[in-house]
Amino acid sequence: MAKLSDVRSVAPEIVATATLTIETRHEGFTDITRDVARFIDEAGAGEGVLLAYLRHTSASLTIQENADPDVRTDLTTSLRRLAPEDAGWVHDTEGPDDMPAHIKAMLTGISLHVPVIGGKLALGTWQGIYLVEHRARPHRREIVLQFIGSRSAPSP
Repeated sequence: MAKLSDVRSVAPEIVATATLTIETRHEGFTDITRDVARFIDEAGAGEGVLLAYLRHTSASLTIQENADPDVRTDLTTSLRRLAPEDAGWVHDTEGPDDMPAHIKAMLTGISLHVPVIGGKLALGTWQGIYLVEHRARPHRREIVLQFIGSRSAPSP
């Protein structure tokens, strides 16, 4: 049986935007949850939605388990199996990991939206927000963060 909570309604008061720049070292997951939460706090967010958009085609954004690092290891292994470097890709201008990186980004996505409730990201207990680097060498990645919603209630 499903149960719907009380519906709350607020009119959007603000749109806050910032760019988060991440220096990656190699293929793998970088936890950006704290950086995103800091943006929500600095934006003075109350109720609304966080939008995150990655400005690249060979990396991605995802929400995944943040408790056991083996999950991220297994996910990286799975993505390598889905798009191996040695599959005979035509596009190899930037190296053998470039085309597989584009495929992995297409599969996992470059944007996210997360509800913001009471000035906090409404993530589940074991969820974290990650930038996923699909290239072997270091890169500078830019994520546009945007909050749309109401301002936080003033402290008493």
